[in-house]
Amino acid sequence: MSDDANLIERFLEMLVAETGASQHTLSAYRTDLEQASVITGGLLSSADREMIRKLPSHWRRLKNSTVARKSSSLRRFFGFLVEEGFRENDPSDALPRPGLVRSLPKTLSHAEIALLFQLVAEGLGREPVKPSVVRLSAILELLYGSGLRASELVGLQRSSITGDKPYLIIKGKGGKERLVPISQQARIAVRRWGEFVDSKEKWLFPSRTGHISRIRLFQIIKEHAVRAGINPVKISPHVLRHAFATHLLEGGADLRALQTLLGHSDISTTQIYTHIDSARLVELVNNRHPLSQLDLAR
Repeated sequence: MSDDANLIERFLEMLVAETGASQHTLSAYRTDLEQASVITGGLLSSADREMIRKLPSHWRRLKNSTVARKSSSLRRFFGFLVEEGFRENDPSDALPRPGLVRSLPKTLSHAEIALLFQLVAEGLGREPVKPSVVRLSAILELLYGSGLRASELVGLQRSSITGDKPYLIIKGKGGKERLVPISQQARIAVRRWGEFVDSKEKWLFPSRTGHISRIRLFQIIKEHAVRAGINPVKISPHVLRHAFATHLLEGGADLRALQTLLGHSDISTTQIYTHIDSARLVELVNNRHPLSQLDLAR
């Protein structure tokens, strides 16, 4: 194994041990570092500033967000090498720091959400009801009704929802636990789905090899969107989570409450939703501010 390959493996092992990094995160780091290693001829771990300075020329066609991620991966890798004594200096100050413009998350209108649930309701009204429809009902209620992440939903255990408790305690990113309120309608949907799941099953949404995968979850949501007449490109589990947040904000929820519900560790992550609701805020100022009630033309 080359020095680069060996040190990249050690770095990834460190991420797992110290931060509990997910497989998705590890895969992204591995890809960024292995690509940089190829560009530098297998000399990434010993590269000097001049060699590192040439890397961005291979990233010219990439988005700013991708360049920023690659730079971040390399900075963390070199920091690890210095801390562990594999090299004496850190050349990462030669990497670019592109300014990022955060794009607004995709969301769905109230009408589109209604279409998704209406189709499910029609399926639940048929006899005999299909297990796949009951499962879909539970999935939609948890994604849109509680704002769960895709990874959180597929990893739910049957024991996560018991009795009439109006909340879930789930582990999110980094193994952090958070309290997630669930509506009575969601509890009913999940309880109904539980009747189709073997009592010996560990997972709420099982598959042949464990629980359903994130990829399968995406497929289920997009297939349902097509049946509801919604462009499947517009929808994903993440979009339903964004719709949950956006519609709560429109309903008067404050950012701090939204931050807690979404499991964001930093309020700045939640603040992106304020841009989506700008039209409502303008209307609020125009119609509710005390000055709007005064006739200053007299």
